[in-house]
Amino acid sequence: MNAVSFEIAPELRPFVDQILDRTAALYASARQPFDRLHHEMNLCACHANGCPLDFTRMVGADDFNLAHDVFGIDRHLDRDTGRLTDHFLPRFAKRQD
Repeated sequence: MNAVSFEIAPELRPFVDQILDRTAALYASARQPFDRLHHEMNLCACHANGCPLDFTRMVGADDFNLAHDVFGIDRHLDRDTGRLTDHFLPRFAKRQD
């Protein structure tokens, strides 16, 4: 079994940071604790292991659609493989040509 990759291109890092900042705000508005590293690893693992995400579009998403993807990835990510389960497809998955 291959190890889960968390590697993303350096130029994507600022977009991931913005997404995490917005996710932290969603948690704060619900008065829930937020684990930044947990969500960062989820996003990076999803992107690097079979479901590339369009982080630039995700940054501009409304809260509802952003939450759908961030929380859906959290729920459906197989932490042993980095792949999504149960046919979950994030709304901001990169479009396949």
